[in-house]
Parts: sequence; C-alpha cells; structure tokens
Amino acid sequence: MKKLWKFTKRAWKFILLFFLIFLTFSYAMFQGGFVSWFLFYSFLPFAIYCVALSFYSLNELEVKRVLPKTNYNAGEPLKVTVQIKRSKGFPLFYLIVQDNLDQSLEYADKASSPKAILFPGFKKEFTYEYTIDKLPRGEHFFQTFTLRAGDPLGLFEKEKTHPAEGKIIVYPAYTELLYRPFEHQYDQGLTASRERVQRDTTMAVGVRDYQPGDRFSWINWKATAKRNEIMTKEFEQRQSHDVFVVMDCVPDKRFEAVVSFTASLLRAVLKKGAQTGLLTISKERASFPIRGGEQQLQQLFYHLAKIEAKSFSPLEKVIEADGLFIQQTVSFMLVTAQLTKSLIEKASFHGQRKGAITLFLIKGEHEAPDGNERALIGVANARGVRVILVHDGQFEAAFSEVTLY
Repeated sequence: MKKLWKFTKRAWKFILLFFLIFLTFSYAMFQGGFVSWFLFYSFLPFAIYCVALSFYSLNELEVKRVLPKTNYNAGEPLKVTVQIKRSKGFPLFYLIVQDNLDQSLEYADKASSPKAILFPGFKKEFTYEYTIDKLPRGEHFFQTFTLRAGDPLGLFEKEKTHPAEGKIIVYPAYTELLYRPFEHQYDQGLTASRERVQRDTTMAVGVRDYQPGDRFSWINWKATAKRNEIMTKEFEQRQSHDVFVVMDCVPDKRFEAVVSFTASLLRAVLKKGAQTGLLTISKERASFPIRGGEQQLQQLFYHLAKIEAKSFSPLEKVIEADGLFIQQTVSFMLVTAQLTKSLIEKASFHGQRKGAITLFLIKGEHEAPDGNERALIGVANARGVRVILVHDGQFEAAFSEVTLY
C-alpha cells in the first residue's frame, strides 16, 4: 500500500509538471510575441531539471561523522564535523543534511544546529560543522543522517536515511578533592594495607584469654602465672583506609550533583592510594568490590556515566536489605540528596555494629537545609552518624575542617 501511494504521488507530480510545460507552450503558441516565448523558455530549464532530479539517486552520497575523541566529561563541548562525498557532479540546487541525535543529546545545550542547508552545486565534496556546548552525562549513540534534496519548484524532493553509527562516553564531572579519613586512626599513613585489620605488636593495651591462632610470642607469662590460664596480650588494632560508598539512586532534581560528588569522592580516595568500592541500586543492583588502582577508577566512572535515577528503593531499604553491610573495618559513606528519619535510624544501627558511618547530604548551590533537615542532622550527630552538608559547586569543602549545616 505504501509503495502504491508513493508511485501515485510521483506519477501525479509528473502529470503536473507536463501540464505546466504544456500550459506555457500553449500560451506562447496562441499569444505569440517575445514575452510569452520568454516565459516558456525560462520555465523549460526548471522543468528539465525536475525530470533529471527525479531519476537522480541519493545513494551515491557518502556521509561521514568525524568526532575529535570518544571520551568526555560532563559539561565539555563537542565539535562534530560532517563530511559528504559523491562520485557524480550532478548539480544539486540544495541539500539538507540532518544528524539524527540521540534523544539524550536533543536536550543538550547546542551552540549550532545539527541540521544544515547546503548548496553544493557541482561540488563532489563538502562539509559542515555543529557544536554541542555542554555534553550531558551518559553513553550517547549516533545512528543515522537524513538527506533531502529538491528542485526550485518544490515538485520533486528526494529523501534518504544514511546509516553512520558512532558512540561517545560522557563521564560525570568531578572536582579535585583532598580526601582525609574522618576517624582518628592509629595508623596515619596514606596507603591502605591489604589487610582489613592489623595488630601492632609493639603496643599492648591489655590481656585476654588465649585463642587458637594466637602466636606464641603474644603470651603474657605474668598474667598466665597469676590466673593459671594461658593469657595473651591484646594489641592496638590498626584500621585500613578502605572505603565503601553507597549512592542513592532515587529520582531527585539533584541527582546529577549526587553522581558528580560520588565520582569526585571515589576519585579522591583512589588517588590517595586507598581502596574503594561502590554500591548502586537503580534499575538493577550493581556492586563493585573494594579495590584500588586506575582500572578500578575507570570501571567505576564508566558505571557512573550510565547510571540513572530509577530506583524504587529508598536508601534506608538498601542499607537494611543489602548483605554488604555485614563487612567490618570498612568506612561506609552514603551519598544522598534526601535525609529522612528512617535513614538515620538504619545508619545509626549499622554504625553501632560496624563503626562510624558518614552521610553526605547533597544540596543545590544556594540551597539551605530546612528546619526538619536541621533537626535530623542534630539527631544523627547524637546517634554517631556524621552528616556532612555538601553544596553543588562546593564539593571541595566536604573534607575541610568546618562542617557546614
């Protein structure tokens, strides 16, 4: 049916064109004189061009998209060069080229339109450029170009969809942070140990009953003689700097700021030489074990580039249900834009069992916490949950001496 309609439409245009030729010719024959014949001969080239264009195929056009690179950070500009080549020099009156952008790029700030009107004439090679000012975070795909050509009379128009696949990764924007562990730990070094808990055998802080696996050199002979039971020395424990970050993926207007701060935090921890992991629950659960190194950073950033705010589980439910919170001697850091009483209760409960938990509350650039949030921050601090208020654009203040709330 579609082909029949297309054929009928084209046949009608031919009929209309030949009718116009016949009309101008008849006018010249019956009217006579210079003006009537001038009109006929002036119209004739346009008619011939229309007929020729109807047999011209846009399949000979080769369209290529040139991207400077494939990896970007959110907010960076993208300059795209579009190259068109053809083998024949058929005179094209105009050519409309449109890059069909991914839907996520359609809403980006564009300095110039991806659509261009070109007047190639007899040229076989021509180009145009367009710019996207601020790239949004995500994995963006380029699929096709739409090409349109037509005649001056508007009777015949050619349209062709040309495939030209491409892909760019836009990682979340990050801020350079100076990461410092909040806890006053015995081991103040900057490099995390591979062991989660170590014992410093040069500093005994007490005695306890012997346990299988204790070294012979740890036995306290004086306490053993007094109690007539084998007693061993209790040593100071050194905590590692391992950090496990949990990011809230509940829909919120500040979600991009949440992602950006999480990326900044993970990068700062890894650059310090420590190890870190990440847990997110959006459309599906994604957990990255605690590791260090550049490869871990790339893996985490790639995940954050694609993450979406599509979680139906609030952060307190994630804390309650996820088994990762049974791990010990790991610093837990929660990143969210929504502070609730139940979240503080869950964080406080796990904090009493596993150690201090730090909660980063993300706010807009000039957004202040309301009265309810101020009260909840006070409750959290009283229960041993450290709440740090972080404003968008002021991430570097997260680890400063002064905590703003």
